[in-house]
Amino acid sequence: MRILVVEDDDRVARGLVMALQHAGYEVHRVGTGAAALRAAPADVVLLDLGLPDIDGLEVLRRLRRAESTAVIAVTARGEERERVAGLRSGADDYVVKPFGTAELLARVEAVLRRTRAARAGAPAGSVLRVGELELDTGARSAAVSGQALSLTRKEFDVLAMLAAHAGSVVHRDRIVDQVWQSTWEAPSRTLDTHIAALRGKLGQRVRIETVRGVGYRLAKVDG
Repeated sequence: MRILVVEDDDRVARGLVMALQHAGYEVHRVGTGAAALRAAPADVVLLDLGLPDIDGLEVLRRLRRAESTAVIAVTARGEERERVAGLRSGADDYVVKPFGTAELLARVEAVLRRTRAARAGAPAGSVLRVGELELDTGARSAAVSGQALSLTRKEFDVLAMLAAHAGSVVHRDRIVDQVWQSTWEAPSRTLDTHIAALRGKLGQRVRIETVRGVGYRLAKVDG
């Protein structure tokens, strides 16, 4: 497995690279956002958000547009609004500095497990349709009324899970467990953020209903 470390602090980068190599990963390190965008594809990108040339959130958004590589934000930005911004921009997980090496390795392993499971469980050509919504789980693409949706990795996973059980209530704990499988401390609140983002992107043709105290249900809008 190949990991790209995007970190401008040499001391921090050395520690990350050594720990990851010791764990058996192939590691490449760059120190700028521009270099990260030029780098060869990796299985996981550990992305510092405070880069000297391009803001890390912008790098994250560009990585998300270009490929499906998993990205873990590794940053000193620890406020809730900053975590939410990182997750909305497409981060698969969010680690705040300072952090323990064991914790970081566990998060990398969790992200890789989710990526492998998603690839194994989403055969090419598997298409879900709910009213005007169409999802291709193999291509990881979504459209409403023929118009493509720009979704983050987690937004797609949440929407695909709801679409697979369209018309039925999916318990929020089940969504969190299947989509995140993460040690991050507040995935339930993060789910609410992703649901709000999805509602904005789906518009009026497909509705995500809240069943208070239970979970969410995906329903088409008649007429």
